[in-house]
Amino acid sequence: MIIDAAVAHGSRQPLALEQVELDAPHAGEVLVRIVATGICNTDIGMIDHVPLPWPAVLGHEGAGIIESVGEGVTGLKPGDHVILTTTSCGKCANCLNGQPSFCLSFQALNMSGGRRRDGSCTHQQHGKTIFGSFLGQSSFATYSLVTERSVIKIDKDLPLDVMAPFGCGIQTGTGAVLNTLKVQAGKSFAVFGAGAVGLSALMAAKIAGCGPIIAVDTKPERLALALELGATRVINPLEEDAVKALRADGGVDYAVEATGIAAVMENAINALGFNGAAVLVGVASGQKVSIDPTAVQSRGLTIKGTLMAGRDAVPALFVHQLIAFWKAGKLPVEKLIRYYDFAEINEAIAASKDGSAVKPILRLMGEKA
Repeated sequence: MIIDAAVAHGSRQPLALEQVELDAPHAGEVLVRIVATGICNTDIGMIDHVPLPWPAVLGHEGAGIIESVGEGVTGLKPGDHVILTTTSCGKCANCLNGQPSFCLSFQALNMSGGRRRDGSCTHQQHGKTIFGSFLGQSSFATYSLVTERSVIKIDKDLPLDVMAPFGCGIQTGTGAVLNTLKVQAGKSFAVFGAGAVGLSALMAAKIAGCGPIIAVDTKPERLALALELGATRVINPLEEDAVKALRADGGVDYAVEATGIAAVMENAINALGFNGAAVLVGVASGQKVSIDPTAVQSRGLTIKGTLMAGRDAVPALFVHQLIAFWKAGKLPVEKLIRYYDFAEINEAIAASKDGSAVKPILRLMGEKA
């Protein structure tokens, strides 16, 4: 079928709305009409820094309505409302142990470019293959072709244009806190970077009963939003040494790094107090982080990595837990969102880059979900 997609033709180039040919669902696959999709820093990082086999269709925070399903798909049918997330094999040791976010085939499946095992490709244009199925989705398009393991069915009364980022950004930030760190109530918490992932982590820390809760960011408007969402203190590192300020109080029990900047990762680790734990969320491809082993040993520090739903969590189950928090008013993600029409995708990316939009959401097909 012919779909409209925002096609990337090279690094640091604007995306172009073009027609692309999308294959029909094979066995185990689901065709989803995209109603809304978020823009994540990972999408932007791929465009700006990763030499993909261009052209490519990115996007991985899609939400929409199932159009059709392939052979063997169970529990899903046309008309179902769904959130999309990354895919996994369902067969490796990690998947079988309830750790699909750490699927041993994660890279091969989510960065295949749309190449299936039988040699066919999900996306084509002018008779040539396009890098598709990005992180299981390529949702910068009117339709996405995904595996059933990427699909999370939700109630039809939920707003798809709010639910979209639950598939990645919201899930990743909250998962880092609730699942990977497994924070305890009454413990101090700091987040370095008050973007969508960092603020999601902050809201999760509030849900868990942490305190005090500190947000560190260089943008005053984001620090103001952090206070609105539950921060008890904010620090602008352009005005104050964040590590020195936090260590003056003995250091924090938990720290989340959500910028993907190596120097900030070091700051998050250095801000920890005795027995403190840090989780690195931001993507820092090719960067090196310096760690003082003596400090790690003498202060009993723990440093963790996380992906998507985090440790000991299944995205399909965890997202429904997050939706329950949202319904209860404990996870007001709509305060992070700014909406754009699909044709405004380059403006939305620019707003994400300059920080004027925390979580840009594209509305597609002219629908207000």
